[in-house]
Amino acid sequence: MTELWERALSDLRSRLSTENFQTWLAPVQCVGIEKDTVTLRIPNRFFQDWISAHYIDLILDSLKRETKQEKLTVSWEIDEELQERVSPTPTEPERLPAPQVRPASLPGGRHAADLNPKYSFDNFVVGPSNQLAHAASVAAGSDPGKRYNPLFIYGGVGLGKTHLVNAIGHRILCDKPDARILYLSAERFTNEFIWSLQNHRITDFRGRYRERCDVLLMDDIQFLAGREQTQEEFFHTFNALYHSDRQIVVTSDAYPQQITEMEERLISRFQSGMVADIQAPELDTRVAILLRKAEQEGIALETEVANFLAQVVKSNVRELEGTLLRLAVKAELLNRPIDLELAKETLRAVLPATDRATTVEDIQRAVCDYFGIRIADLKSHRRHRAVSFPRMVAMFLARQRLGTSYPELGDRFGGKDHTTVINAVRKITGMIEKDDEQTLSAIAAVERKLGF
Repeated sequence: MTELWERALSDLRSRLSTENFQTWLAPVQCVGIEKDTVTLRIPNRFFQDWISAHYIDLILDSLKRETKQEKLTVSWEIDEELQERVSPTPTEPERLPAPQVRPASLPGGRHAADLNPKYSFDNFVVGPSNQLAHAASVAAGSDPGKRYNPLFIYGGVGLGKTHLVNAIGHRILCDKPDARILYLSAERFTNEFIWSLQNHRITDFRGRYRERCDVLLMDDIQFLAGREQTQEEFFHTFNALYHSDRQIVVTSDAYPQQITEMEERLISRFQSGMVADIQAPELDTRVAILLRKAEQEGIALETEVANFLAQVVKSNVRELEGTLLRLAVKAELLNRPIDLELAKETLRAVLPATDRATTVEDIQRAVCDYFGIRIADLKSHRRHRAVSFPRMVAMFLARQRLGTSYPELGDRFGGKDHTTVINAVRKITGMIEKDDEQTLSAIAAVERKLGF
C-alpha cells in the first residue's frame, strides 16, 4: 500500500505546483483500500474540506490508474500527529531563520530568496517591446525602495516578467549580500497565509513578510483576484513594506485596472508606482534572443536559421527558446547540423498554411492591391484619408491576424511610433463595433484575398 500511494503521489506531484503539493498532499497518508473505498489519513478537518473541494478528482484518478479499479470513493481519518508534517514550505515557519539571503554563488546554490541563477540582467535581451520594463527593473534593482516603488510589470505568458524579477533580486544581492529578499508566487503567498490561519501561526507569517523582509518580489499577482481575505492580508503587508521604503515588485498578466475582482485600494497602490508592460518581441529581438540562447547552450546556430525560427515563432520568448532546444535535440539524435532544411522539417507542424499570409508584407501588399495604392504610400507619413485609412486597416489586420507587436508594426510601416499603431488598431476596432460598412467590406475583402 505504501508503494502504491508513493506512485500516486509521484503522479500528483507532476500535475500540481510544488507549493500546492507540499502544502496539501505531502502530509496525507493512505491507510488502505477496501473494496472500492480508499481511506486517507489527514491532519485536521480543514484538510478534508480543502482537498475534497480542490484535489479529490486528481487523487482518485491517480489511484484508479494504479489499482486498475474503475470506481473508488474516499473515507477520511483524522490523525493530529500528522500536524507535524504540515507546512507551506519545506520547513515550518517557526523553524525558518530570519531570511538572511546569501549570494547565489555560494556552494549549495539555493538561498532563502529562491532566485533562479539563470535569470540576470546580463542575459536579458532588450528590445523596443521590453525596453521600459527593463530600464525600470534596473533602476529598482540599483536603488531599491527609492525609485519605482512599487514596480508593477505586466505582459503575456513567457515574455520575460519572471526573468526581470529575478534579475532585480540578483542585482540587489550583488550590492547588498545581506539583503533579506523574498521571491515567491502569489499562489504560494495564499497557501502560506491559509496554513498560518489554520495552525494559529499568523503572527509568524506577518513577521516574516512585514518585518524580516527588505525586498518582496511576487509573481502572478492576479492569482489574488477574488480572494478577499488574502487581498486584505497582502494590502497590510504592502503598506508595511512601502512605508518603510522597502522595495516591492509584482508581476501580472494584465494591467492593474484589468484584473477582475481585485480590490480598488490595491489597484490604486499598484498604480501609484511604476507600471511597465512587456509586449511580444519584434523580429530583430526574437533573432537576438535565439542567438543569445544558442550561445549560452553551446548550440551552433546560423543567423539564417535564427531568422527563420523568429519568423515562425512569434508568440513568446519561452516558446521561442523551447523551439530552439527541440531543434538542437533532433539535430543531435539525427547527427545532423542545424540547417534551414532541418528547421523546416522540425517546424512543419507549426508552420502556417502556404495560402495564408505569413508576414506583415503579405498583408501590406493585399491592402495596397485592394485600395489601389503603393506600399510606399502605406509607409509614408501622408495623412490623407485615401492613404491613412488603408494604413490603419493593414495595421489592424497585422495585429489581429499575426499578433505582431506594436513597436514592430511601427517599424514595418515606415518607422512610426508604436502609439500611432495602437491608435490605428483602436480606431478600426471602433468602426467594426459600430458596423461601419466601408470598414467591414474592406477587411472582409482583404481577408479573402489573404485566405483567412
